[in-house]
Amino acid sequence: MHTAHTHDHVTTATTAYADAPSIITEISWVTRATTNHFAGQEPDREFWLRKAAVMDRIALNESALYAPEAAASAVSAAALAARRLVEADVTHSGLSLKGSELVTDDDHRAYVRHAYRAWCLAQTNQR
Repeated sequence: MHTAHTHDHVTTATTAYADAPSIITEISWVTRATTNHFAGQEPDREFWLRKAAVMDRIALNESALYAPEAAASAVSAAALAARRLVEADVTHSGLSLKGSELVTDDDHRAYVRHAYRAWCLAQTNQR
C-alpha cells in the first residue's frame, strides 16, 4: 500500500532524484513504454510514477531557469502527471485521500518525489 507523505517526511527534489537516470533517458523510457507496452491496456504504476517524476524534474528545471510565466506550462504538466499518479494509487494501491495532505498541486508533486525515492530504493534493494 502506498501512503501519502506527511510534512514531517517530505522528500526534497534533490534527494528524490539523486539516483535518477537523465531526463532524456526517462523521456525515452516513457515514450517506449507508451508505444510498446500498453496497447489496449492501462499503464502500470511504474509508468505513471516515472512519467510524473520526469515531468516534475522538467518543471523544476524550467522554474529554476525561467520566469514563472515562462515555466507555467511545464509546472502545469507536472501537476497533471502527479495527479494522475495519485489517482492510479487511489484506484489500484489502496491510497486513501481521506485525511491526507494531498490538496494542492505542490502536495501532489511532493507525493511524486516521495514515491519516486521509495521506488528507487526498492529497485536498488532488488539488485
